[in-house]
Amino acid sequence: MLAVSLLATSLMAAPAQAGSVWTDPLVASQATAVEVAAFWLGGGGANLKNATPYNIQTAVDEVFPAGGNTPDTLPGITAPAPPLNSGGANAKTPTTSGKVFFVAADGQPHWCTGTAVQSQYRNLVATAGQCVYDTQRTETTLDKWVFVPDYADGATPWGLYVGKQAFTHYDFPVFQDYDRDYAFVTVYGGVVSSASGELTNFGRLVDNTGGQGVAWNQPLDSSVDVFGFPAGPNPDGKRPYTGETLESSRGRTTAVMVPSLKAEEFTAVDSPFTGEGSLGSSWLLRYDKSSGKGYLNGITASVADTDGNLRYDMSLSPYFDGETNIVYKAAATSWSGALLPG
Repeated sequence: MLAVSLLATSLMAAPAQAGSVWTDPLVASQATAVEVAAFWLGGGGANLKNATPYNIQTAVDEVFPAGGNTPDTLPGITAPAPPLNSGGANAKTPTTSGKVFFVAADGQPHWCTGTAVQSQYRNLVATAGQCVYDTQRTETTLDKWVFVPDYADGATPWGLYVGKQAFTHYDFPVFQDYDRDYAFVTVYGGVVSSASGELTNFGRLVDNTGGQGVAWNQPLDSSVDVFGFPAGPNPDGKRPYTGETLESSRGRTTAVMVPSLKAEEFTAVDSPFTGEGSLGSSWLLRYDKSSGKGYLNGITASVADTDGNLRYDMSLSPYFDGETNIVYKAAATSWSGALLPG
């Protein structure tokens, strides 16, 4: 692959780094970002409660074994970060996991899974590229994008975070190459709504929840823990998950190809997650239950039923390589700031 040097991030819809990083603003201004927060938090979080799991490209029919994914650089990791504020480190499940909410091409509110990751300004969320970029309208971002960690029934225990800038690989929005179906989003500082409906600042994301580390070019047959909010049905019509609680599964990674997604270097893991709701689920390498932290090494892009028993049994992710790290590093050094003055 072409080696490229890091260039300054542009606020325009253009690649910030030739051949690798594509970046887009998610809001036109800070004033617009405040309106986005009010849209989701107004009416007691009515739009959050009424949102449904995103059901675009959630499952594939054919998955083929691959010879293996070839690392393009040396393996590397960025360490996870603990929360600075009390409470986040004491949760039984990772408070870094949550839901990303947005308004899609149908004009309706939807959600995927997302996770907070470590960054210079402690302001970064990772999810699937298709949960940031509207694949029904090429090169267009989804509207009113926010992240709510540890979400449950309209509650925002660790605040709501409005997306500011999206970073992904050039090949995803331009060519819809699902080998690059991941995105990193910088978010403004969190806000919460008072009983009177007034918005107040709630601090930086990773200060409140902690942030997962990131790993790339890791060997296959690694054990990963998958965290997400699956909600959709299996092919047999049964719904084993509600999407209301964070679910987890564990498996070992293998290399696969998915021709329908132009994916020649996908990673697979045995998982019973259904597709709707679990898009964007985090794959954590070396996950430690006591700290709730590990290393993000995959993002669920789709699921599959590989044995034909009408139940999904495999989750699929792009392979995190050196190009993924380049995108991550560009996002991880991008500042966002507080949503409100003061």
